[in-house]
Amino acid sequence: MGGVEEKEKLVLVTRKPCLGLPTGCPSCLPIYIYLKFAGASFDVHFDLCNPDSDQIPYVECGDYVAFNNEKGGVIEGIKKDGIIDLDLGLPSHLVPDWLSTKVVISTWLADAVLYELWVSSDGAAAEMIYFSDLPFPIGKSLHLKQTKLVKEVLGITRGNTEEKETEIYRRADVAYEALSMRLGEQKFFFENRPTSVDAIFLGHALFVLQASADLSVLRSHFKKYDNLVRYAENLKTEFLEASSSSSVHGFPADPSTSSKPRRGASWRWSSKPKSKPKREKTEEEKTFRRRAKYFLAAQAISILVFLSLLGGSRDDGELIDDDPELAFDLEE
Repeated sequence: MGGVEEKEKLVLVTRKPCLGLPTGCPSCLPIYIYLKFAGASFDVHFDLCNPDSDQIPYVECGDYVAFNNEKGGVIEGIKKDGIIDLDLGLPSHLVPDWLSTKVVISTWLADAVLYELWVSSDGAAAEMIYFSDLPFPIGKSLHLKQTKLVKEVLGITRGNTEEKETEIYRRADVAYEALSMRLGEQKFFFENRPTSVDAIFLGHALFVLQASADLSVLRSHFKKYDNLVRYAENLKTEFLEASSSSSVHGFPADPSTSSKPRRGASWRWSSKPKSKPKREKTEEEKTFRRRAKYFLAAQAISILVFLSLLGGSRDDGELIDDDPELAFDLEE
């Protein structure tokens, strides 16, 4: 590890753990696995209140920070900046094959996960991963908007849904077949050691196996390739489950150290602050709190009315407005 002093510990800011995974987000999981492959000592902090932030996941160490929406993603960022590079020393004759493998995983397979998570499923997994800690009206509106955005990214319209679905799953099956042939009976894809390709694919594989819907078409395609299933199960056991009891390398639920995000990133831990001694409220404070409750209730009702009217005017449940800045977890 280079580029930062060894005394500074890495901090990974990611989505919360759920669905039996250290983080339920399919874009965050590969970063977590990458750090585990590297044997890095790092803390994990969970962002609960910014589901629309494309900065997450990010890694920080002292004054250094690598955001998801910069430098091609977190993994590429910490590689370029000399923090951790699992691909260092890869023989030049393997680079074309390594690069094409990485592209297939990051495009065809990533598109398939997006489609199942946001479009073809009932939305329960996405709700649990991103919106379950938000008030219902806000979470619901963000969920609808993200679904609309994913459809635009995948090029899905009312007239081509079936055609696009067929194409997405065909590409995924072709990708799995090629990956199965490339892996064979090896432990890792290249050089018998973990690279960024393994981190990205293992994150994908574990999400498909554990977080996708019970009737997931993608999971059924994946399970056709026994060596890919063994690959995922063996590496999960070795690198994730074996260290889950460690407070440093495990899946922390209550971080005890503080870290301030740099350059405007906003997040909070899942831990609760210590309670402060209660004091008697003044009449002015009580009046203000009552008015604030009425105001929040009025806001919630107005949002619900808006969503109801919107659902009646748009049969596909999509929002009329389009905010290109609300694009999270679509690219690593």
